[in-house]
Amino acid sequence: ITMDLLLFSVIVGFVVYWFMSRKKPEPIPEFKKTPTTRETSFIEKMKKTGKNIIVFYGSQTGTAEEFANRLSKDAQRYGMKGMVADPEEYSMGELSRLSEITNSLAIFCMATYGEGDPTDNAQDFYDWLQENDDEDLSGLNYTVFGLGNKTYEHYNAMGKYVDKRLEQLGATRIFDLGMGDDDGNLEEDFVSWREQFWPAVCQHFGVEASGDESSIRQYELKEHTDINMNKVYTGEIGRLKSFEVQKPPFDSKNPFLALVTVNRKLNKAGDRHLMHLELDITGSKIRYESGDHVAVFPTNDSALVNKLGQILGVDLDVVISLNNLDEESNKKHPFPCPTTYRTALTHYLDITHPPRTNVLYELAQYASDPKDQENMRKMASSSPEGKALYQSWVLDASRNILAILEDMPSLRPPVDHLCELLPRLQARYYSIASSSKVHPNSIHICAVVVEYETKTGRTNKGVATNWLKNKLVTDNGHKSTVPMYIRKSQFRLPFKSTNPVIMVGPGTGIAPFMGFIQERGWLKQQGKEVGETVLYFGCRHKNEDYIYQEELEGSEKNGVLTKLNVAFSRDQDHKVYVQHLLTKNKEHVWKLIHTDNAHIYICGDARNMAKDVQTAFYEIAEQVGVMTRTQAVDYVKKLMTKGRYSQDVWS
Repeated sequence: ITMDLLLFSVIVGFVVYWFMSRKKPEPIPEFKKTPTTRETSFIEKMKKTGKNIIVFYGSQTGTAEEFANRLSKDAQRYGMKGMVADPEEYSMGELSRLSEITNSLAIFCMATYGEGDPTDNAQDFYDWLQENDDEDLSGLNYTVFGLGNKTYEHYNAMGKYVDKRLEQLGATRIFDLGMGDDDGNLEEDFVSWREQFWPAVCQHFGVEASGDESSIRQYELKEHTDINMNKVYTGEIGRLKSFEVQKPPFDSKNPFLALVTVNRKLNKAGDRHLMHLELDITGSKIRYESGDHVAVFPTNDSALVNKLGQILGVDLDVVISLNNLDEESNKKHPFPCPTTYRTALTHYLDITHPPRTNVLYELAQYASDPKDQENMRKMASSSPEGKALYQSWVLDASRNILAILEDMPSLRPPVDHLCELLPRLQARYYSIASSSKVHPNSIHICAVVVEYETKTGRTNKGVATNWLKNKLVTDNGHKSTVPMYIRKSQFRLPFKSTNPVIMVGPGTGIAPFMGFIQERGWLKQQGKEVGETVLYFGCRHKNEDYIYQEELEGSEKNGVLTKLNVAFSRDQDHKVYVQHLLTKNKEHVWKLIHTDNAHIYICGDARNMAKDVQTAFYEIAEQVGVMTRTQAVDYVKKLMTKGRYSQDVWS
């Protein structure tokens, strides 16, 4: 017994020692943009600044934030005062106090991310809504605009939830839930909703809809003539000089500069460029799991930036700041300042997407030809002909801001106003193609270079993939780096290694499964019992774009992959896709799912592939599981709720 007691005390002592001695992560000096302590009460802020409308946004790629800014600007046009707020920065428990402000209104622009999830910055707000059943929001006036994509299973889930939940908690809906579909025309959905929303607000508050249509500047330009260049941003995302002196932890506001150690072309032939990159994260303390996403911050093509400078007749190396005219705003600048126009257009601004209608509207005043002015304003209106013109001339023709300036010679806006209006360049997410069990210090990316010809005969190039393609391991003796961070996902291997897995990933959709296969192989090496591991991969031609062929066939040889099924869509007269192979093997597939508790994973294109594969699973349940279509749909839904049917898809 004494021996046991002794052992027990040693263990307890060790555990206590371990907890006490764990190194606390070093606090990172916070460089807040404002010297004062951040005000977490939006009510106090609104009172102090005389605002009556607050626009919250849940945004992952910047669009919801953009829409929120536009609505806040609108408020000014209708003689009200609006402010934009990130729910992450304020205590949302104060919503019940909004009634202390007369004629107050909260607008929520909420995007849905992943499988019906909230965006990262709205996660806490979402949790708060779910947990607080006794919250009384009876004095709150609100409206919601949701941003979603119909190709996904949970279309606009977050917008719908916030709209419904606020009503349940007693708040008053001033105007119907708006829903934007990014698979259709998100911009048009928003403009149409907004067109009806403001008259309804004015009517509700008994305000005259004055609707001042002039352009309102949000920022003023300051040119710096004699500034110390050490104070100038050169592309950093958060802290000044953060790319020179790197300090963990690394995240979306403080990315890590990873060295590129491998960059190779994967396909043997064909006109596309599929590539495999490896990023070195040694010493970064970054941890990842198979199934996570790596986010990278790309830069725009310098040729495009130079052309913009030329066409606008600007010296791109002037050092400038754009300072918010509303001194109380949390957002002091539209992007890190002071910086140069060249840095802003290269690192901070999106110059390749077709501009949204508000940008055209605000720039119209700078067109010297009245016809151009009229067309630009028309495209920003909600008239049917205006919408059709925007659809055909801007969207269908894939005209970015440079193409618009080239095709409209009378339009020459001041570069600072253009920089104020363009959206921020966003990080791009890739499914990690490696396992941290096998590659703890390396993150693998598998991607296809985007390049296509537009209807106007121009060549458009994907920003991130072309930037990655040019990240050579050594470039003129320099080592290439990529600013990155990790975004956790729900796409996870089963907790029990004995569960079989069915992986469906054609094209670059194979990425996370390379990580899964590595991990199942590692588990086997550890002497763990591993269930069946089945892959369905697809590409166009066996001798062209069968990527990772050697690795996959090797994994099948050594028994890590129990079954490798590959669909070559164009190697015969009729197209063969992954869903055809699934239905061909329906008995085996059904046994794995229904009897052996298999987990199903689908990665790749959401618009066609993920839908067709889901239908194939319905058909298997009908044919082998002897179900009606309704029962089959219900069966797959249940697999989803149990976390046995996971998707990592994009459109």
